[in-house]
Amino acid sequence: MSTQMRNTCTALLGWLVEMLNQYSDELQKSAEDKSTDNFLLEEIWVLKETKGIGLPNFLPRTAFLMILQKKVKEISKTPVDFIAKFPQLQASTIRAARNLIEKMKHKSFDHVMEIVEMEKLADYTCSPEYTSEWGKLMAQQNVFTAAMNKNSRISKISIGGFGEIEVGHLRDYPSVREQAFDMKMRITAYWKVVLKRFVNSMALHLLLSVQNLVNRDMEIEVVNEFMGPHGGGIERILEESPAVAKKRERLNKSIKLLKDSKDVVAEIMDKIMVED
Repeated sequence: MSTQMRNTCTALLGWLVEMLNQYSDELQKSAEDKSTDNFLLEEIWVLKETKGIGLPNFLPRTAFLMILQKKVKEISKTPVDFIAKFPQLQASTIRAARNLIEKMKHKSFDHVMEIVEMEKLADYTCSPEYTSEWGKLMAQQNVFTAAMNKNSRISKISIGGFGEIEVGHLRDYPSVREQAFDMKMRITAYWKVVLKRFVNSMALHLLLSVQNLVNRDMEIEVVNEFMGPHGGGIERILEESPAVAKKRERLNKSIKLLKDSKDVVAEIMDKIMVED
């Protein structure tokens, strides 16, 4: 591998490490639920919209997916913007490398959109982290239930992970608020898994893409660049630059002038010899 290409790949990897950390932070910020006044209202609305015949206190999967899809849609611009920030290579970089980077960028866009659509499709994880986190959040349900007691006048409670939140408005929804609380905690626990998948899948995809670029794609692209689609790559390499062409033209004129001068001198010498 040339020094130029090695420097290009090193710069790319350095960019990846820095930008993936930034990407993770941006995802976390865009996913933060800053609302404290409308706690559980979205979950209550969705539960009512998807209400059907079922077991008591059983959360309908449709309701969970509706909220999940909305949350994924809200952050879907963040990974797309991340790929859009992919660095432009310097003009001095060989054309084969520039072509490959552009192709890799387009593939990454497609990969990002696939990740987004997959997360919208299903609520699945085998991570024990989800169950553990959900359990911790649900352990605070007794605080919520106590505040909702008909004899209670509490309007605000503090819940780990949410801070101080308004709950007085939830007294109007006695039949569904416990379900809504459960769903909120499930979504919160699952969302941490989703965000990690967004970061991990992006990181692994880009690292593999860079490795393939260095170890496989670059050699193929360089050969294609030299040969060209019609075998014209070598000819392009041998083409003169405008500056060289001008120098060659001046040199040819000088050579012609010297030849003409030689002929003139030869004629003069012949005449001198005849006169003698």
